[in-house]
Amino acid sequence: MKKWVYLFLVAAWATACSSNDDSNAKLEVRLTDAPGDYEEVNIDIQGVEVHTAAGGQDSGWKTLDIKAGVHNILKLANGQDTLLGTLELPAGRVSQVRLILGNNNSVKIDGQTKSLATPSAQQSGLKLNVQADLTEGVTYSLVLDFDAARSIVSQGNGEYSLKPVIRALSEATSGAIKGVISPVAATPAVFAVSVSGDTVATAYIDATGKFLLRAIDPGTYTVKFSPKTGYEATEKTGVIVTLGAVTDLGTVNIP
Repeated sequence: MKKWVYLFLVAAWATACSSNDDSNAKLEVRLTDAPGDYEEVNIDIQGVEVHTAAGGQDSGWKTLDIKAGVHNILKLANGQDTLLGTLELPAGRVSQVRLILGNNNSVKIDGQTKSLATPSAQQSGLKLNVQADLTEGVTYSLVLDFDAARSIVSQGNGEYSLKPVIRALSEATSGAIKGVISPVAATPAVFAVSVSGDTVATAYIDATGKFLLRAIDPGTYTVKFSPKTGYEATEKTGVIVTLGAVTDLGTVNIP
């Protein structure tokens, strides 16, 4: 009983205080590599920005919170990748990503490490076209596939330069569940429960009764509703979540 009372108090607080950012999607930016015939290819990544189509060319850029540093991208071949950072942003279209490089780039060949000359324009921001549509409540992975073999250019005098060749690949990695509670006064906590009995997502309704269970793996779930005293707990079984889509439960009536 204490557990359900606690959950109701949390739900009531969230309903009163939350600004409700259910219209957001989550974007993970990852780095991977198409292998090259080198011992190391070290790339100095200082920043990552994404541009939303809704913003202007200058104002639409949003910065990821990343740990800047040097990555040996040859360690990221054959399906391996590293997470550069994540960002929540309004659902809609992401048009570009900008990769900001430092000047501490190098390549290792025959046991010798050589600096890579990097044009200043690339250090100020290497823009890549994405054109990906993001759905509210869904998590996406944006993979920057760095082609090491094509990105290292020999100058013919024993020196090398860096002219990055990168593909930006976007894919959904989750789905979501949404609906509307009636009556709103029931203020239930909402849970997505897997077939194994694990709670994988929790949500609270907003002032209009809407809820969104976010970032859920594809599969079949039971959605449970735990309302305040005076209303009955209820559930929806067999709720199917698919990749990149939001399952709409419509109006859920709480007795």
